[in-house]
Amino acid sequence: MINNRVYSLLGLAMKAGKVASGEFMTEKAVKTSLTYLVIVAEDASANTKKMFNDMCTFYRVPIAFFGTKEGLGGALGKELRASVAITDEGFAKALKQRIDAAGNETEVK
Repeated sequence: MINNRVYSLLGLAMKAGKVASGEFMTEKAVKTSLTYLVIVAEDASANTKKMFNDMCTFYRVPIAFFGTKEGLGGALGKELRASVAITDEGFAKALKQRIDAAGNETEVK
């Protein structure tokens, strides 16, 4: 139920043009300081999780491990997505609240 709310909000953010998805685009968004939240799928590879965790720690971007690659991709109207960067502060704040409500803590670095 709460997962659906997170995915719905992700879809809205995507339609508003406030999402960078996929490994390359997420990494680029984080490194150019345009990111307020990174979401990494829980079923992403250990290397992907570690890479984004380390990157978000270095650039001080909040990170959340949430959902599946299929769920994240579906919410965005795309194929599988292991990582998503939210580039709008309002969407990021709302998504953090919903992810925390689902029991997945976001780590603020």
